[in-house]
Amino acid sequence: MGIVKESIPYIVVPVVLAVAAAVLGFWYVAAFLILVALFMAYFFRDPKRVPPTDPDVVVSPADGRVTRVAPTYQGADSPIVISIFLSPLDVHINRSPIRGKIVDVLYSPGKFLMATNEKASLVNEQNALTIQGDKITVVCKQIAGILARRVVCWKGKGDNLRLGERFGMIKFSSRTDVLLPANVRITVKEGERVRGGTTVIGRIS
Repeated sequence: MGIVKESIPYIVVPVVLAVAAAVLGFWYVAAFLILVALFMAYFFRDPKRVPPTDPDVVVSPADGRVTRVAPTYQGADSPIVISIFLSPLDVHINRSPIRGKIVDVLYSPGKFLMATNEKASLVNEQNALTIQGDKITVVCKQIAGILARRVVCWKGKGDNLRLGERFGMIKFSSRTDVLLPANVRITVKEGERVRGGTTVIGRIS
């Protein structure tokens, strides 16, 4: 298991301060700073995931708990939004829910409401990727929360993504939404825990 490069300052700074505190004889401070560095290494972990081989599945774009499964409007053809809340203890890497090409990336600055707030998907800082696959097009939103203050995206418009491939992360607690078309049969319910890149959240019909 590796860690993402964004973690380096969050780990190095506490370690340097811990060494300085130890030299000055502040052992309790040094011990606390080492614990902070260890937590940062844990938070920014980047585990290897092996996605399913079935080409007709949609996988979770993030680790966390499903907090919402709902149509975006009334009607049989309504897209379905699945919201996933990531706590500070979850892996915060975002992964592509389908195999496809990024046809649009839209970053929107905004507020930092609690990620579980339904308004968060409308008013919070977020980055929306539109991914066009062979059979469906999905929209995946990285949404900052009350602690998360930066959305990181490593891919851009025109890039191709494999199923479950990493495309970014959100620092600290946050939320990821995925908007699926009506021809996807949803296979998860509210309250379930999912793993990015491996948990099947829908099947293309």
